[in-house]
Amino acid sequence: MYESSDATTTQLKTVDSPSAVSSTTPSKRVILSMGGKGGVGKTSFMLALAEWFQSHEIPVTLLDLDTENKSRGSLKYYFDGRVTKVNIHTAAGLDAFVDHLAEGAPIILADMGASSGQVTHEWFDSMFEDVAATGVTFTAIGIVTPDPASVESILSWAARLQDRVNYVVVENAMTHQADFSYWRDSEQANQFRMVFHPVVLTMEFRLPELENPARQHGVTLGQIVERRLKVPELQRASLVIRAQSYRRRLFEEIDKAKALLLP
Repeated sequence: MYESSDATTTQLKTVDSPSAVSSTTPSKRVILSMGGKGGVGKTSFMLALAEWFQSHEIPVTLLDLDTENKSRGSLKYYFDGRVTKVNIHTAAGLDAFVDHLAEGAPIILADMGASSGQVTHEWFDSMFEDVAATGVTFTAIGIVTPDPASVESILSWAARLQDRVNYVVVENAMTHQADFSYWRDSEQANQFRMVFHPVVLTMEFRLPELENPARQHGVTLGQIVERRLKVPELQRASLVIRAQSYRRRLFEEIDKAKALLLP
């Protein structure tokens, strides 16, 4: 068992824990973001992932579980009409995973809010074994930045989720020359990688003149590339090409983790 009690103490212990391997052949998958520290680019990656599924014509159910971002910045803000908003702060909030898998696509893409950790951990403790027995597997998406707090957030989630999920970690370069030394060199992060073998992807720094208006107007890279919007500052030829370049390289990164994204 992986344990992270704080930012400086991480150790391995051998204890009995529920197995992440179901006796049923996996047929459905829930992909959830680890909603820890806010402002790390979590929704930006989930948007790209939603477009990656769309580009491959893979059916996916989009759930917005970020109860704090009510208008802007959430998955629903970008894909309104395709996204179901779920209030997880109820007794059975995350049971929405089970119900939507039973009713629709075999993949759920769930964007969690920054305050969702405790609720998610309690749901896994009470529901994981029985849900996994039906053939559902889970992938947790963690976003790291040069800020050590983003790394500590992932370690905290891993200490609770353990091997009940597969892990994908995205290095989000929020500055032009981002320094990921804490994530790459700290003892705690090294132990996490040794125990859980996450697939590590990179998300490159984006020019503010593209990223800021895209967030303001709630448009995705794909919409910019296809010129499906009336935002003058995003219609410049150079920004359209940059959006295409960012999207292509990010899709190439996501391809590396497809084994953990498909049922």
